[in-house]
Amino acid sequence: MRDNHSPALCAFRAIARHGSFTRAAAELEVTASALSQTLRQLEERLGTRLLQRTTRKVGLTEAGALFLEKIAPALTQIDDAIDELHQHGNRPAGSLRITVPGHFFLEHLIAPHLTAFLEAWPEVKLDVIADSALVDLVAEGIDAGIRLGERLARDVVAIPLGGPMRSVVVGSPAYFARHGRPQHPRDLQQHACARFRYASSGAVYRWEFAHKSGPRRGRWFEIEVNGPLTANDPALAIRAARDGLLLVHTLEVDARNAIASGQLETVLEGWLPPYDGFYLYYPSRRQVPPKLRAFIDFMRMRLGPPA
Repeated sequence: MRDNHSPALCAFRAIARHGSFTRAAAELEVTASALSQTLRQLEERLGTRLLQRTTRKVGLTEAGALFLEKIAPALTQIDDAIDELHQHGNRPAGSLRITVPGHFFLEHLIAPHLTAFLEAWPEVKLDVIADSALVDLVAEGIDAGIRLGERLARDVVAIPLGGPMRSVVVGSPAYFARHGRPQHPRDLQQHACARFRYASSGAVYRWEFAHKSGPRRGRWFEIEVNGPLTANDPALAIRAARDGLLLVHTLEVDARNAIASGQLETVLEGWLPPYDGFYLYYPSRRQVPPKLRAFIDFMRMRLGPPA
């Protein structure tokens, strides 16, 4: 078990990260009952409850959240130090946890490069988490993430991957034949549209556009849409669009294949200019572990912006 430098604190961190004794026990390779006993002993030593247990979920108490915020950076530093000791001659090795935004992005932009990375560094084990939420890397025990630049916190190190991105509004030829094509973003309020819900906050994404002329040219504005489907996975929404049910506002890369095959067509192109693309980001540290440095250099070589 990697987290043997302080089992009780690492047990608490894992339970908080997963919100489950069962999943945390699987990660730490112990039984759920043993993990529960370890946590109970820690709470007794500290004289306070760290977790709020219900029949369906395990959450942090106010004291637990504050305690985790304080100890997480130290535990990460200890993890990194142990990894470096285990890496002969600073060779990249050990578990590397990476978070990426959703399964579609993982399939089309990241997955093609993962095999090559693992072949280059066979002693590294990748743990890839597909989740659109913007997570706290240190608190969640994650080494690095990939997100849109506009969503990143200011206290992280960010490396651009590729160039600017573009969103598209797409629908099937059958949908447009029945309902016509919107000419202005406000026309979308008369159309069936897929809504995207953020898993972390539960908030529903308001479709974003930029004025294409006049004194407000380039300024972004939002349109609230309605429709029969709300989801947090673009693949499901794109499938519904291909079936002629609705329109979808998504990343161009997500819909690229369906557009190329003629299954989907774009509208409102002039209202959707390019914007800041994806970045590989990681916590600001004095020393970057060799396993993370290898991943950064590899992804920069594969996906970094052209010189």
